[in-house]
Amino acid sequence: MSLDVTGTAGRPDARVDELLHTGWPRFSDGERARRRAALVQAAAELGCDLVIAYGAERAGTAVPWLCGWPVTREAALVVDTRSGEDLLLVDFHNHVPLATELADDCEVRWAGPSTADTLAEELARRGADQRRVGLIGPVPFGLHGRLVGAAGGVVSLGAAYTRLRLVKSAEELDRLRVGAYLSDRAVLALRDGLRPGLVDHQLSDLVERAYVPLGGTTHIHYFGITGMADPQRGAPAQFTTGREVREGDVVVTEISAAFHGYSGQVLRTMTTAAELTPVYRDLHAVADAAFDAVCAVLRPGTTAAEIVDAAGVIEDAGFTVVDDLVHGFGGGYLPPVLGSRSRPAGPLPDLVLQEGMTLVVQPNVTTPDHRAGVQTGELMVVTASGAESLHDVPRGPWVGIGQRS
Repeated sequence: MSLDVTGTAGRPDARVDELLHTGWPRFSDGERARRRAALVQAAAELGCDLVIAYGAERAGTAVPWLCGWPVTREAALVVDTRSGEDLLLVDFHNHVPLATELADDCEVRWAGPSTADTLAEELARRGADQRRVGLIGPVPFGLHGRLVGAAGGVVSLGAAYTRLRLVKSAEELDRLRVGAYLSDRAVLALRDGLRPGLVDHQLSDLVERAYVPLGGTTHIHYFGITGMADPQRGAPAQFTTGREVREGDVVVTEISAAFHGYSGQVLRTMTTAAELTPVYRDLHAVADAAFDAVCAVLRPGTTAAEIVDAAGVIEDAGFTVVDDLVHGFGGGYLPPVLGSRSRPAGPLPDLVLQEGMTLVVQPNVTTPDHRAGVQTGELMVVTASGAESLHDVPRGPWVGIGQRS
């Protein structure tokens, strides 16, 4: 059956179209080997020759990055650099057949009634009591204790793994472009379907129908709905509450549709009113200026301080932010995570941008009391010549939505 991939976002480019029609896309042998070699090197630098990547309840990005299996109930991937015999333990039992089909370069087994017991037995078989084991992922307290007891030493590889995810390969960028395309479809479907009388639950329906038929999945879709005449919300909300869209409302949204774990992210502000009120007009003008200023400095060698300084137009105009100004994206919520001068996100990281990093630039400019706010932005990739957007939707604000005849 031919898939309709035109929709409101237009025809995707050839590579995006190809991946959308692939079925279950796999990374190349060379890409998988590159990842494993990078992990092995990072582990060796910390004295480890045995690694466990863990995930549970659909969280834990290292497992799919290394073997291709999306985490469901529980998964533990054992990477053994001595023997080269990698093992994926999967729970529940009925998830094993599909994991066997989809996981690459490893044996797949049921994790048994207790993943901790099975892992401990496997580590004993591999002589882990004389080896140092590196851990990646949200390992629970009880399992951590069992692993400490079974290994000669245990060390966290979380920071090292995060560093491996900062710069994207060409194949990862391909998938991020698909995620961006699906996210574009979603935000445009929201724009085209939004009207007074809908409740925010129905906005989720509008968004998801744009990408689910193409094999996309939901990463997030957040909506902030409030009246411009008496605003009470400055940033998108993380859950829908049954709030009805009304005449004169502003809708601030953050949407990420994913393609096999690779999400786009697009943020736009739209109104059901025919025009912006003066405060919202000023807020969005500053948000646009901050977005442009930040993107202008995104190039290899740029520091976190330079990015924050570029966004100083926000404070110069008497405004602030609620959401983070910039964050790394693609494989997690990655460094650098930056706020603005008036709302820092912690100490500035000692990190400079590199070619191939992907970051979301998303100025969520609000009044000082956070009652009124807008948001604009999208996922960018750092190239040798500067910042390139992975998205292809018009900039905002989108005004008078739902008033078209």
